[in-house]
Amino acid sequence: MRHVGASIIFFNGRHEVLLVLRDDVPTIVCPNMWDLPGGHVENEETPEECIVREMMEEIEVNVEGCGLFRVYEFSDRTEHVFSMSAEFDVESMVLHEGQMLRWFSREEAVNTELAYGFHEVVVEFFESLK
Repeated sequence: MRHVGASIIFFNGRHEVLLVLRDDVPTIVCPNMWDLPGGHVENEETPEECIVREMMEEIEVNVEGCGLFRVYEFSDRTEHVFSMSAEFDVESMVLHEGQMLRWFSREEAVNTELAYGFHEVVVEFFESLK
């Protein structure tokens, strides 16, 4: 059975996206890489329920009502990518997973290797803003 994930692209009025720097632990997948916030859909959970749960667990932000951007079929999983406008001050945010949060401009994000193949997703998101 294919793994199912749910992620979210937070974007602000400056056309930046929020990325999280994964923990630098050699036992996890993609350690010390920038990533979209999100996680694994659990049994009996919808992707929408998953992203709401994950964001409350990881950054204590309620994302109920966020919109579905696209569903991606990667070689290892099906990923439901949501999006939501936000103007977070990352310095004051609670972060329970990962090392840090940071806003990335289009150029910065496109030129950064992202975990889990999310480079394609972020490029397509920025293209959709045109």
